[in-house]
Amino acid sequence: MIFKRVGDGRPYPDHGKTARDWAQVPPRQVRLDQLITTKRHLDLDHLLAEDSTFYGDLFAHVVKWKGELYLEDGLHRAVRAALQQRQVLHARVLELGD
Repeated sequence: MIFKRVGDGRPYPDHGKTARDWAQVPPRQVRLDQLITTKRHLDLDHLLAEDSTFYGDLFAHVVKWKGELYLEDGLHRAVRAALQQRQVLHARVLELGD
């Protein structure tokens, strides 16, 4: 199993964070098997693109809510890590109150 669960949508409240806000969250390692995805589908163009992080954040965005880790942005990075047989992903983890 790659992820803890494959979700469809964000069960947590809207946090209203912008790209600039996310940049203030320090990255850390997160185990792939602890992540719950918020998207069921992956665009292969994003997965296979060599410059997939050129215009965006280098790190995935994860929201911690009610003790669970939700992969909000960076599904292609997580799948690429899994294909490379890595068990961890560097991500910015935003902790929301319960």
